[in-house]
Amino acid sequence: MARERWSNRGAFIMAAIGSAIGLGNVWRFPYLVGTSGGGAFFIPYVIALVTTGIPLVALEYYLGIRYQHGPSEAYGFVKKRTNFIGWFALGIAAMITVYYSVVISYALNYIVGSIGVKWAGREKDYFFTDILNISGGHFDFGEQVLPLVIGNAIVWIAIFLIIFKGVKVVGKIVTWTVGIPWVLLAVLIVRGVMLEGAFTGLDFYLSPDFSKLADPQVWLAAYGQIFFSLSLGFGLMIAYASYMPKDSDINTNAWVVSFANCATSFFSGFAIFSTIGYLAAVSGVNVSDVAASGPGLAFVVYSTAIAQLPGGIILQSVFGVLFFIILFTLGIDSAFSLVEGVVTGLKDTFKIDRVKATAAVCVFGFSAGLLITSRAGLYWLDSVDRWMNWGLAIVGLMEAVLIGWFFNVKKASEDIDSTSSIKFGSFWIICVKYITPVILLLIIGTNFYSEFNGIYEGYSKSAIMISGWGLLTFLMFIALVLQDRSSLKNPVVIIGYLVSFAGFLFAFYSFYGPEIQTRFIAAAVMVVSLAIVVFCFKMAGKNQ
Repeated sequence: MARERWSNRGAFIMAAIGSAIGLGNVWRFPYLVGTSGGGAFFIPYVIALVTTGIPLVALEYYLGIRYQHGPSEAYGFVKKRTNFIGWFALGIAAMITVYYSVVISYALNYIVGSIGVKWAGREKDYFFTDILNISGGHFDFGEQVLPLVIGNAIVWIAIFLIIFKGVKVVGKIVTWTVGIPWVLLAVLIVRGVMLEGAFTGLDFYLSPDFSKLADPQVWLAAYGQIFFSLSLGFGLMIAYASYMPKDSDINTNAWVVSFANCATSFFSGFAIFSTIGYLAAVSGVNVSDVAASGPGLAFVVYSTAIAQLPGGIILQSVFGVLFFIILFTLGIDSAFSLVEGVVTGLKDTFKIDRVKATAAVCVFGFSAGLLITSRAGLYWLDSVDRWMNWGLAIVGLMEAVLIGWFFNVKKASEDIDSTSSIKFGSFWIICVKYITPVILLLIIGTNFYSEFNGIYEGYSKSAIMISGWGLLTFLMFIALVLQDRSSLKNPVVIIGYLVSFAGFLFAFYSFYGPEIQTRFIAAAVMVVSLAIVVFCFKMAGKNQ
């Protein structure tokens, strides 16, 4: 059967832009800029874009276009028995979609709540009590929060309807789901800059502090933002590109998508900080006192500003609806692209019908999301999100090392340049082979060091072991088994994997201990566990 195709190049570009632009462009990037040197932050940000972002986007497009398969198969064409990288990426994508869909349901509930600005005067309580009905911790599940369950069901039904007929339909949908937030963002910017205090907020956002450039963490933050905001490491860019013809222009597409993503992030800051500047002015406080990042920015701080906009309840309601429609459309684009990556993997490897594969993934996503729609959901969302982001960095590292060191990287560079008037040349090789691995190693290493010197957000070890280390390690072992499915018949391999899985969990748990001796034992156990994995991996390969 002939492979599906995008209706045209523009449809692919719009879909790729939609997958890259997500909620983080609105609620993380502006705050990161404002607290990391303002305008000076754009120096490391642009350098990160050119040296890691665009080269890796081109790399993932290349894998999909050259091999005409999704990530579950494409890596194996590069080097035999490396498909586990693709399966690991898709496992992470699936887990992220589980909670990402619930965040989109927050936006749906806020669209309804915007009519009459129901949160006015009690913004924080409205979010944490009315919307989340939040409990006291990870294991205080309580009952299901019905508005979130309903919202999540709507999101998953929408995802199914968008992708079950294939990429031609997706290409038509993204014209609206990408175009609408751009138009509405422009409306919010125009309204925002006309508010009292707007330029004070923009000064916080853009005023350069060049002394911040001496802080290595600012540079790592820039590289991290570029990597995560371009949807790298999910496998979805490989999946999307696999539906393009083999002679497609890789470099130009990579530049267009990357700059569209970054431009959206940049202009989102004008919409956010002009309004936050107004909030600070009417509240009589500094911008830094009300600025925030993440869900707190969108659902507490920005909603507070909306409730205080001049013009009365009608205009406040209108701008509330507009803002949360932006969040919904940005979120749904990213969500269905993640699901498309998983569906493509299942189709390519198991030859499953698209409709059945899509239905299965959507049912799983909604069912698993019941954990996130419980009263303890925000805690699980927060901890799972942290470790899945680490997983994406690990995928990116393995991807760069695989192409840079175990493949004919010069041939790959020539192939990428051959279809485009924009040439990377040897610069692409340097970025993929040296710069990207070093940066990703630093990001992973500094985050691990930080974690083992203080448990994230003070959560319990048991919660972190389940939602963090346990889930991340489990996804890797599932990826190894899916690559070597015949190993399921070999009890030695399965027992070995189980023993090493337990060993890794023991090591991660023990690393939290303050005693040097305990950490030394943990390191020894990790080395032994890794040796067992290598042994089992080689044994499983003999059955292929």
